Amino acid sequence: MQTKIKKYSLDEIKDEFIGKIGTKKRDIYEYELQMDIIGELIKKARLEKNLSQEHLGKLIGVQRSQISRLEKRTGNVTLNTIIKVFSALKAKLKFQLEFEGHHVQLA
Repeated sequence: MQTKIKKYSLDEIKDEFIGKIGTKKRDIYEYELQMDIIGELIKKARLEKNLSQEHLGKLIGVQRSQISRLEKRTGNVTLNTIIKVFSALKAKLKFQLEFEGHHVQLA
C-alpha cells in the first residue's frame, strides 16, 4: 500500500501560517521580504563596484550608517533614497505598480 503525501505550494503555506493576502500580518511580511531583497541587491551591487558603505554614502549625501541600515533593512527608507543609491551604483531601475486592475510600469 502506497501512502500519498499531500503537497503544498509556498502560497498555501504562507496563507496558513502568515495569513491570506490582504491581511495586515501578510502585508507586513511581504513588505519586509521586499525590503530584505532590496537590501541584498544594494549590498551585492555595492560590493561588485568595490565601494565601501562610506563611499556610497558620500556619493548620495548620506552617512555610512544609513547605507548599513538599508542593507540590513533596519529603519525607515524613502523611495528617493533607494533611487539615489541605485543611480550611484549605475543600476537601471524599473517600477511596476498595480492597482484596481490597472498596471503601470515606470522605467
